[in-house]
Amino acid sequence: MGNLFAAVPPGRAEEEILPLAAGDGVRIERIVSCGHASAPGFWYDQDGPEWVALLQGGATLEFAYGWSVQLRPGDYLTIAAHVRHRVAWTSADPPAVWLAVHYQG
Repeated sequence: MGNLFAAVPPGRAEEEILPLAAGDGVRIERIVSCGHASAPGFWYDQDGPEWVALLQGGATLEFAYGWSVQLRPGDYLTIAAHVRHRVAWTSADPPAVWLAVHYQG
């Protein structure tokens, strides 16, 4: 048993990725971002789809094909495999807390 909001680290210099469960092509993570963003020019290009939900804070994702999406608590989306994307902005107070599910598509 655990709690997704337990031990949320405030103001960390690095983004925290905490593995919660994994198996049979699925990986579930809690991510805490305290004002973090992807490095300029960096794009994620993942082999499998990712379902992501923002549980706390705020965030903006940008996609290589020219659009972005602002996320508020409770918002979720699926990012298909090989859709290039980056984290443009995350809130610091409160930190952005994400739930990410990586799976085989």
